[in-house]
Amino acid sequence: MIKLTFCLHRLPHLTRAEFQDYWRNHHAPLVASHRAVLRIRRYVQLHSVTDVMNESIAASRQAPEMYDGVAQLWWDSIADLTGEQSEAQRAAGLALLEDERKFIDLPRSPLFFGEEHVIFG
Repeated sequence: MIKLTFCLHRLPHLTRAEFQDYWRNHHAPLVASHRAVLRIRRYVQLHSVTDVMNESIAASRQAPEMYDGVAQLWWDSIADLTGEQSEAQRAAGLALLEDERKFIDLPRSPLFFGEEHVIFG
C-alpha cells in the first residue's frame, strides 16, 4: 500500500480546537465524499492533544514545534495515484485543496508519500 502523510499546522487565526473541529466535522466528510473517485482506501486523522501533555516528551528530544494534527491516507497501489487523471479526479482534488486553504497553513505543513513497512501489530 502507498500512504500519504500530511503534517498539519493550523492557520494563525484559528485555535487548535477550532482547527480540529473544522478538520473533523467539515473536511473529513468532504474527503469521504470523494473517496471512491480518488480511490482512497483509508483516511485517518491524528489530533494532537494539549501542549502540556507533549512538552516533556518534546523537550527530551529537542523537538520542533508540534503539529496540530497528522492526516494519513492510504491507496492500494502507486497505480491508483499515477497516470492520466479523469476530470472527476481533478475536480475532487481541487475541492479538497480549496477546503484545506480554509484551515491549514499549507506552506508550514509538509506532506509526503511513503510505503508502509509493518514491523509488528
